[in-house]
Amino acid sequence: MKISIHELARTGVTRVVIESVDLSLYIAHASVGGEERVIADRQGKALKTRNLLEMQRALRKQTDCEFFLRQRSAYDEMVGHSYPAADNCMELPLGREPLPEWLN
Repeated sequence: MKISIHELARTGVTRVVIESVDLSLYIAHASVGGEERVIADRQGKALKTRNLLEMQRALRKQTDCEFFLRQRSAYDEMVGHSYPAADNCMELPLGREPLPEWLN
């Protein structure tokens, strides 16, 4: 399910997760009511950027909740481990403070 970037301020967003999908491609998700939703742009497509700071700039204007960066690793698959693959997901807190003025 999707949520528009402009709806973030009106809904009860508890946290935003910016997921690093591929090298320098980021997609954002918002947690609303315990459910994670993809954040959509004005055209209704998933909000994507090639720069983490650019994604933070766009989202911090809309909400002041806690932000996280999510990174998944396919290391086990790449090296051919024979045991069942585990979810190699790591979430790093980006904080809830607005970006410093020099980054805007």
